[in-house]
Amino acid sequence: MVSETLLNTPPPFTKEEDLAAYKEMLQIRRFEEKAGQLYGMGFIGGFCHLYIGQEAVVVGLQMCAKQGDQVITTYRDHGHMLACGMDANGVMAELTGRSGGLSKGKGGSMHMFSKEKHFYGGHGIVGASVPLGAGLAFANRYRGNDNVSFCYFGDGAANQGQVYETFNMAKLWSLPIVFVIENNKYAMGTSSERSSATTNLSQRGLSFDIPGEQVDGMDVRAVKEAGDRVVSHMREGNGPYILEMLTYRYRGHSMSDPAKYRSREEVDKVRSEQDPIERVRVRLMEAGHATEDELKAIDKSVREVVNASAEYAQNNPEPDASELWTDVLLEAG
Repeated sequence: MVSETLLNTPPPFTKEEDLAAYKEMLQIRRFEEKAGQLYGMGFIGGFCHLYIGQEAVVVGLQMCAKQGDQVITTYRDHGHMLACGMDANGVMAELTGRSGGLSKGKGGSMHMFSKEKHFYGGHGIVGASVPLGAGLAFANRYRGNDNVSFCYFGDGAANQGQVYETFNMAKLWSLPIVFVIENNKYAMGTSSERSSATTNLSQRGLSFDIPGEQVDGMDVRAVKEAGDRVVSHMREGNGPYILEMLTYRYRGHSMSDPAKYRSREEVDKVRSEQDPIERVRVRLMEAGHATEDELKAIDKSVREVVNASAEYAQNNPEPDASELWTDVLLEAG
C-alpha cells in the first residue's frame, strides 16, 4: 500500500482536469473488466494481465506528455494503450486475435503497437521494455528534438540486470527517459519485501547519479504533479529520472492467477481507502463539479464504448493465413 509519507495533498485539479482524468481512468477500468469477461468466455487466449487498480499512473503521466513523446511498457499494457489514444475497438480486437486488431491479430495482449500514437509495446519479456525505451530516448537525443520516452516496468523487473545496464547508458549519454516503476507490491506472486533487498526502488539509480522519487500512484493529481516536474527536467536536457509509482493491482498477476499469496482483507482495504477512481469521484461531488446523475451518464457512455469494442472484436474475422508471412522481415532497399 501507499506510504503514509506520500499522502500529502498535491496541487488541486481544475474541474476539467478532474473530469478528464475520471473518464479516462473509468474507461480503462471498464475495458479491463470486459477483457476479463471475454477471457473467461474463451474469446481471449494466452496470457492476459489486467491493469485494474493502477489506472492513475498512466493517466496522470499522459497528462504531462506532448505529441511525439513515446510510451513503452511491459505486458500489463492495455491501460497504457487506451491512455495513449489507441482505439478501443483495435485494442479489443487484438486481444481476441482478430484481423482488425492493432497488430493484425498477431500480437495479442502482450505485443501490440501503434506508430501513429507513438506506442512501442507491450513486451512479454520481463524488463525488455527498459533498454528499448532507452533506445527511443537515444533517437530523440540524436535527432535533437525535445521528446521524452516514458518507459514503464514493474517492481519485479526492477531486479533485472538489463535494467541497470540501461541506467548506466542512460546517464552516460544524458538520455531524456523517465523510468516509471509501477510498484504494485507483488512481482508475479512474490511480495517485493521478500524479493528486494532495498524496497525504495526510486533510489536504485543512485550509483549512476540518476535522481528518483516515490509518488502516490493511487492519486492522479500526485502523478501529474511529479510528471510535470520531471518532464520539464527532461526537456531542458538534464538526463534520466526514476519515478517509483506506489500503486496496487486488484486482480491476480494474470487471469490464471488466483492470488492466494495475499488476503482478501488487504485488497478490500486498498479498494475502500485508496481507489484512484473513487478519489476523483468524491472530489467532483464535494466540489459541486458534477452530480451523481452526471457521473452515471459518464459511466454509461464509457460502458457503451467498451461494449461496442467487445461486439466488434467478437464479430471481426480472424487474420487470413497469408498474414503469417507479413511484418516478419524488413526488406532493405
